[in-house]
Amino acid sequence: MAFIDESTQFDVDQLSSEVVGIAAHIGKHDSGMHQHQKSQLLYAPLGCMNITLDGMRCVLPPTRAAWIPSGTMHCAEMNNVVEYRSLYFANQLTGHIEDRVKVVTVTPLLQALIERMSFWPWDKPSKEMYNTQTLFFEELAMATEEQLILKIPTDRRLTNWLKALLQRKCIAPPLNILSIQVGASSKTITRIFSKETGMHYQDWRQQWRLQQAIELLTNGLQINDVAYQLEFSSDSAFIAFFKQQTGTTPRQYLHKKLLF
Repeated sequence: MAFIDESTQFDVDQLSSEVVGIAAHIGKHDSGMHQHQKSQLLYAPLGCMNITLDGMRCVLPPTRAAWIPSGTMHCAEMNNVVEYRSLYFANQLTGHIEDRVKVVTVTPLLQALIERMSFWPWDKPSKEMYNTQTLFFEELAMATEEQLILKIPTDRRLTNWLKALLQRKCIAPPLNILSIQVGASSKTITRIFSKETGMHYQDWRQQWRLQQAIELLTNGLQINDVAYQLEFSSDSAFIAFFKQQTGTTPRQYLHKKLLF
């Protein structure tokens, strides 16, 4: 069995197969923080996921997948209907892969391999998986890595604000407004973000807005609605921002997503 629903009892660490695949159709869902003894590739061919892991947060539209090494604490959140695919690999298969979280572009071939492997029966003999999993690892190694991972600062002065931000109860405001909200000087906030994320706050804010824009667009919102929710001065300002960050306009990005 590979297709599961919310009533399915599933614990990948209880399965002995070297490769385990699952597929699901999921609505609003929060997996909670957890970890696996196997490494994981997480992908949504339809919809968008947010993943919180190892002090970082990333967004996964249908053109991207996340590689999560074994033992990494992580949480997957879906705020809309998502087609969910997940592959798990025993450690003896992944020694050649760098031991870190990364987000990669899903090519049509990689997508086809993920789709096939996600529906493999959990008792499929290893020898019958070898050729496909070998091609999968070759394609994964050649996949372009994407900068859709954002480090989350841990300074206690930002705790309440970050909690509200991650729960979508507020937005990431300009630095002078954030200074008032958290009761710390702009210089202090700049120092915190530089130290804990390696980015100035303004750069971090732009990456956060990009993640939110990708999620909102993937979930079907119109460009003007996204621009309004993320507090851009106009639709054209949002389009210019999106193109500067991704190299494509929002419409081109969505068209590329559909082609994949």
